[in-house]
Amino acid sequence: MLKQRVLTALVMAALFLSAMALLPLPGLALFFAAAVALGAWEWAPLADWRSPVGRVLFVLLNLGLLAGLYVYCDLGARPQRAQVQPVLGLACLWWSFLMLWVKGYPSSALLWRSFAARTVMGMLVMGFAWVAAVYLLSFPRGGILMVCMVLIVAAADIGAYFAGKRFGKHKLAAAVSPAKTWEGFWGGMASVVLLALLFWYLLPPAMAHISLTAVIAVTVATALASVVGDLTVSMVKRESGVKDSGSLLPGHGGVLDRLDSICGAAPVFALGLLLAGW
Repeated sequence: MLKQRVLTALVMAALFLSAMALLPLPGLALFFAAAVALGAWEWAPLADWRSPVGRVLFVLLNLGLLAGLYVYCDLGARPQRAQVQPVLGLACLWWSFLMLWVKGYPSSALLWRSFAARTVMGMLVMGFAWVAAVYLLSFPRGGILMVCMVLIVAAADIGAYFAGKRFGKHKLAAAVSPAKTWEGFWGGMASVVLLALLFWYLLPPAMAHISLTAVIAVTVATALASVVGDLTVSMVKRESGVKDSGSLLPGHGGVLDRLDSICGAAPVFALGLLLAGW
């Protein structure tokens, strides 16, 4: 199982890095849209789009939203901050609501249990993340920034795993994900602070005006959002009575099981960079 999990992770990393290196921005937008389509296919039954036709319709709804956001934010050219920042701000506000729903689960399910609410929830979770990812890639060092964001998410996850396994006693969100602990959470945050120190040390001279405080703030906020993303998808799966969103990725479950943390992290990371003066 571990060998299969590692092999799948290596293949995914190779595809991701190859896309970063070889594809132009429109191609990358399509690449990530394909990932969203796979995630939407897996979210569909979580929102009660259970028939094959229903799942296809839900995927098309998501792709339609991406097309609308692509045009509205002018992502095909050189996206302007004035167009994208309000969308990123709305995304961060949306994740604030989701954090409250996670904290209040299972009582909060009264607010989002309906077919319509879970449909909108899935579309916004993935749609906002897609906009943030494509916008990041329009930056002069967009590929490096995307890799940095993935490293933040990975550091938070790995740090939480080992700290939780060694010290974990107090449940972080027992009703949503019983295996996660506060000790693991703080271990993950400690890991991303160390990563932030490395990021700041490696900043190019042109970015010397960005303070260590800003780098730590963006990194920690991104890691926090990744935790909320993970818990949000876990909450919806628990309400739907399923363990994994799918089985497309051997050893990892579904695509959505790998995208959940990224979906939470991407808008916060992108907005944080703008506010930090990148």
